Amino acid sequence: MNTNPRLTIGALSERTEVNIETIRYYERIGILPNPPRSAGGHRLYAKEHTQRLVFIRRSRQLGFSLDQVRELLGLSSGRRMTCARVKNITEQHIADIRRRVKDLKRLERVLSELTSQCRGDELGECPILDALART
Repeated sequence: MNTNPRLTIGALSERTEVNIETIRYYERIGILPNPPRSAGGHRLYAKEHTQRLVFIRRSRQLGFSLDQVRELLGLSSGRRMTCARVKNITEQHIADIRRRVKDLKRLERVLSELTSQCRGDELGECPILDALART
């Protein structure tokens, strides 16, 4: 009995909820190792590929960049495991998220102000378009 069943790329995609083209992209950029191929040339993924792809997908859902994911993968592989470094990467990511939230709140205020100036009628003048066209 095979203790390490192999999955096709379609089955891996379904199991991990990661698009097939995304899987191929992750292989091209080296964050997902290339799997062995069958005699017919089909990719055959092992349990380790599934686990790694789930890690990547979850990290991306949390907003980590591909470079950060690459570094986290290196740290999680046990070669250079250091919780302090993982914490540092995560804290940097949190700081970046906070900057983006601040920027989004500013954008919301500006757009809300523009929207409040618009009557929303069928006249030819629109303060929103006027503001967007200003140099």
